[in-house]
Amino acid sequence: MTTKLKLVARAKKGDTEAFQALIHEEKEKLYKMAYVYMKNEEEALEIFQDTIYKALKSIASLKQDAYFSTWITRILINTAIASLRTKQKVVPLSPEMLESLGESSSPESEDQMDLLQAMDEIEEKYKTVLLLRYYQDYTVGQIATFLGCPEGTVKTNIRRGLTILRTKLKGVYLDDRQHSSI
Repeated sequence: MTTKLKLVARAKKGDTEAFQALIHEEKEKLYKMAYVYMKNEEEALEIFQDTIYKALKSIASLKQDAYFSTWITRILINTAIASLRTKQKVVPLSPEMLESLGESSSPESEDQMDLLQAMDEIEEKYKTVLLLRYYQDYTVGQIATFLGCPEGTVKTNIRRGLTILRTKLKGVYLDDRQHSSI
């Protein structure tokens, strides 16, 4: 039995130190995922904290110890989506974010901004599978298990999501080339 599985088993029995050790292993990945959804450090931290609280309260209900990482990521995604739905808001850029954007005008950061904006504009089902596949490096099979749907549906949603992103990003770069003075 691996160390992680032992920690999960102990956490399910109420061992808070084991739970903390598990969270320590997952915290960076969870925070990054929360930030991708919320686009704001404070809200990402709030979603992260809510996720930890929900996971702590319901860890005993985890059916398969090997899927702890998947289980807690799913809690985070559901929490973030629920928060976004209730707020139905546009995230204003803070002065600090505007300054940092002005300082980092490299082509790579501009490409990332375009990608993040395009990701914001696609449906949640496509956004979720693309984030899990390319940002978290889950396999199609893991995503299917995670979301409770057939692998074919996951593959279709990944393909459609990528097609939508390519179309959106192609439009951005075509517009830039048409307006450039070169």
